[in-house]
Amino acid sequence: MVDPAERVGQLPPFLGGAIRARIRDARERGVDVISLGIGDPDQPTPDHIVEALCRAARDPAHHVYPNDLRGAPAYRHALAAWYGRRFGVELDPDTEVISLIGSKEGNHHLALALLNPGDVALVPDPAYPVYESACVIAGAEVVRVPLHPDDDFLVDFETIDTDVADRAKVLWISYPNNPTAAVAPVAFFERAVAFARRHRLVVVHDNPYSEITFDGVYAPSILEVDGARDVAIEFTSFSKTYNMAGWRLGAAVGNPAVLSAVMQVKETADTCIFTALQAAAVAALEGPQDGIARTVEAYRRRRDLVVTGLRSALDLDVPTPQGTFYVWVPTPPGITGDEFAARLLDRAGVVVSPGIAYGQQGANSIRISLALDDARIAEAIERIAGARPSLLEPPAAG
Repeated sequence: MVDPAERVGQLPPFLGGAIRARIRDARERGVDVISLGIGDPDQPTPDHIVEALCRAARDPAHHVYPNDLRGAPAYRHALAAWYGRRFGVELDPDTEVISLIGSKEGNHHLALALLNPGDVALVPDPAYPVYESACVIAGAEVVRVPLHPDDDFLVDFETIDTDVADRAKVLWISYPNNPTAAVAPVAFFERAVAFARRHRLVVVHDNPYSEITFDGVYAPSILEVDGARDVAIEFTSFSKTYNMAGWRLGAAVGNPAVLSAVMQVKETADTCIFTALQAAAVAALEGPQDGIARTVEAYRRRRDLVVTGLRSALDLDVPTPQGTFYVWVPTPPGITGDEFAARLLDRAGVVVSPGIAYGQQGANSIRISLALDDARIAEAIERIAGARPSLLEPPAAG
């Protein structure tokens, strides 16, 4: 009989798996499901990146174990150069850049590298569920930090109990934010760095959506703040910027000591990214960037379609996202996010993410993904409008 470790039982259910199960069950019942639940870019990877991979994959030099588990020198230098162009941040590619098999892996390995059993980790609420899962696997005590719409879903450092902050070793933040779509200004990151210095902890900024912002909004790197690399690292990813989610390419940049600790864990767990993929990543960073603007414009169109459509169809007060490809939607009065997500699937054939999956603060919200073509999103809004009476009816008593 299998007796899993206690930590396995403590893990929250993985949201993506739960959504896929809902979709599968509905389709087996014959429902034409429109899924707005999963954040998987629907647009293709640019051709020049795919071609670079094909060329590199044919070269036998890439068929062996990587020589440098931190990432190929060309990969790390290209990332450092991109940070210089994009954020004005100078990075040492030898000590301040390491490769990751996507930032999801980085979150887990960082938790194992920094957190002992019983250590405190500060995780926003709501937040991408992997932050909490990574801490649970490391045996840490997770303290959730509420995010509120009145604060633009930014962490209010003044509300964190001083004793808890003094015990904490790591604080996770992520802007542009999944799931709330909030974007933080540089001044927020200045406060985050000051908080980390005051309480002697490490700030982890998960930043995979940095290039997806709207209406001229700028998404900074935490490393733009003076002294940030003394207390912070940042994860970046190719998944959203270049529509490369399945390629599993990312990086961690910033504090050398933290990155060194992460590498010590990674060296026991993986053997770096296939170097042909790293060559394709260099082509992404150094090649044409016009595809990013087209991707962002597609998400902007869809954002406006969803926000305008839901406001009209259900009279909901839907905020206009500043970034990411998500819309964070407050549910109708008296209806939880879980209940509303179930109604949308059962009565409109539309799948969304219940907000509770991201933390207790999301209990009365849902997250809608814009990673689906315009026509299907428009059809989803039409279905929702058509199902309005049953979607808004009061919950059954008791």
